[in-house]
Amino acid sequence: MDEIVRKLSGVGLPAVILLITMATTGLAGAAAITTALAMLGPGGMIGGVVLLGIIGLASDALTKYGLESLLLGIYKERASKGEKNLIKEINNLPISKELKLVLKDAIS
Repeated sequence: MDEIVRKLSGVGLPAVILLITMATTGLAGAAAITTALAMLGPGGMIGGVVLLGIIGLASDALTKYGLESLLLGIYKERASKGEKNLIKEINNLPISKELKLVLKDAIS
């Protein structure tokens, strides 16, 4: 088990998500992997693989830059492209009131 843990920890959060999804399928082996990947994202198994890649990129970015910096960058970019209803979207995010104020101030 130690060897498996070392290998999976190298992959990080995507491996944890895949393991949890595989466990919920009730299947074993290749069937569990295929079903878990299909459950993870739109587009079946390919969508699941893509989603795991995105999760890996997002978790890496979070550790490098932090949540506030990433959210500021995302919302500034979206505001510059003219997207509407960003304030309402920010209000519905499960984040602190302080961070909501920072985001709203940045896009106003």
